[in-house]
Amino acid sequence: MANDAIIPGFDSEKDDSLKIDIKRIAGVEGGLILVLTGYIDTYNSNNFQKRVQKAIDNQFNRLIFDCSGLNYVSSTGIGSFTAFLKTLKLAGGDLVLLNVQTKVYEVLQLLGFSQFFNIRDDIEDAENYFRGKGQTSSGVVFPHNFKCPICSKKLKAVKSGRFRCSGCKTILAVDDSANVFLG
Repeated sequence: MANDAIIPGFDSEKDDSLKIDIKRIAGVEGGLILVLTGYIDTYNSNNFQKRVQKAIDNQFNRLIFDCSGLNYVSSTGIGSFTAFLKTLKLAGGDLVLLNVQTKVYEVLQLLGFSQFFNIRDDIEDAENYFRGKGQTSSGVVFPHNFKCPICSKKLKAVKSGRFRCSGCKTILAVDDSANVFLG
């Protein structure tokens, strides 16, 4: 389904530096996945904000940003995500950052924003966050499989708390909803 079929006029302000493909989240009212490919910087962040605002204006208030194809985000881009989070929270919604690449995660961490965003590595996990606020499809949060945000080693948390990545030795914290932060 074309973007404009889901949100009229969504593609009217395309930008070659950032491609956005959208699709609905099955079974989640107001749920939308935005697949980002390219980069977000000072020059294209205004366009990015306008397009995402169109989604919000069209009653999509549960957004998953698939960042697997996003290879760079400037501080201005992080500011855009922060503004979306604030807007969505006020509207009773939320956002999830999915498949955040190491370089992008480092910017989030450097600016101190990694703890504010719900970051997931699995699409099913991200979708289930909106279906049950952090619960997996079985209704149980733990054990939780995820990738280390620094070295991408596959890890498993059996309960919330702090522990050290077995790959890069970074200290990580996992909260009661299985959100992973640098610890």
